[in-house]
Amino acid sequence: MAVASQTKIIPLVSSGTAGPLGAIHLPRLWSKLTLAAAGVLPEGYDECGQGFDQMTLSDLGLNKEETITYVRTRKPTYVEFEEYVRQKGKTDPETIRKHNEAVRGYNHADDKAQHMRDDMGLKQGQIKDAVTLNSLEDLHELHQSVTKG
Repeated sequence: MAVASQTKIIPLVSSGTAGPLGAIHLPRLWSKLTLAAAGVLPEGYDECGQGFDQMTLSDLGLNKEETITYVRTRKPTYVEFEEYVRQKGKTDPETIRKHNEAVRGYNHADDKAQHMRDDMGLKQGQIKDAVTLNSLEDLHELHQSVTKG
């Protein structure tokens, strides 16, 4: 399905979100791949970056190029994408548990976290985890996109 306008769409799915499979970040990865395939992922968002995207692919034993190509060509629903992951990847409960722990436990480097907090006006310096900061950054981007000019 083509998007009616070329308005860029911020992927507001948190890295802490899981679908039925239970793997967090997987819904966000699908949303970014889907938005990129439709040409509506905003500038500055990686279609499939080196952070949580690559961690998710690696942890679940998925080939990056094959996964990107699958989403670009098949345009799967999220449920269909999870089925692809089940067929192509490693999705046993222990793998999912370790992956989720790794994502939840990842903190941005101090300088990057500080820069993100400063950009958003976030005063709580103790917030360093990437899941929270990335979600707040998306919400900030949404606010900026709908209140500018």
